[in-house]
Amino acid sequence: MKKLVIIALIQILLFGICNIQAQWVQTNGPYSGNIRALAIIEENIFAGTYEDGIFLSTDEGLNWTEVNNGLDGKEVRAFAISGTKIFAGTRSGLYISTDNGANWTNVMMGLTNPDIRSFAISGDNIFAGTWGDGVFLSTDIGANWNAVNNGLPSSSIVRSIATIGDSIFAGVLDFFGGVFLSTDNGSSWNAVNNGLTSKNITSLAVSGENIFAGLYSAGTYTGGVYLSTDNGANWNEVNNGLTNVELESIVVNDRFSCTCPTLEQAS
Repeated sequence: MKKLVIIALIQILLFGICNIQAQWVQTNGPYSGNIRALAIIEENIFAGTYEDGIFLSTDEGLNWTEVNNGLDGKEVRAFAISGTKIFAGTRSGLYISTDNGANWTNVMMGLTNPDIRSFAISGDNIFAGTWGDGVFLSTDIGANWNAVNNGLPSSSIVRSIATIGDSIFAGVLDFFGGVFLSTDNGSSWNAVNNGLTSKNITSLAVSGENIFAGLYSAGTYTGGVYLSTDNGANWNEVNNGLTNVELESIVVNDRFSCTCPTLEQAS
């Protein structure tokens, strides 16, 4: 079933679970579609929208400017930052900007699937998760890409990727999916699902040596947030206080964690 998932900062305000007190103020836009991805480089904030591309704010969200020159795919799903390079994953390809978003260049060399849903950076290596073709790896800052799917389910939908040291985790959204771990830079993957009640993984987040997995509940399976403190070997449910266990995303740092529930289902 296709899903229409609304991801925006306002979701965290209205529906998120945060264990610190905070005040949220709505920014002055952008008002051109649902926000699917955010990235920050120094004073610059990039917002990727559902249908209108990328917007940039240089004044803490007071004003936003559309920065879509060269960007054919306007449904932006993910960002990654490597030095001065900004990677944008869309449903129509992967793009790089080296001039703070003023121009974007399509970089699909070796990518067989243009629908990019997630990124992770480990040293000089960049991992990209796709909708239906698993994980791709670039070792030359995005110039070339190679599929690294040994051990992953066929036609994997990789909604999230996270790293802890030399460990790379891929969250697969599928009945036969779950969390997969690679300790050899993506050359091979092994399922690490002990304790998880659903294998539909929507999100991963790392805080220190802890990794959180957001699960989408399907049928009789239970969703919510699960925590592993042993590099994915075991998972424990940490849903106390959550009123909605169908999660879209998780954000963590050393002081707090927030979740965004799924509002409507889409692709």
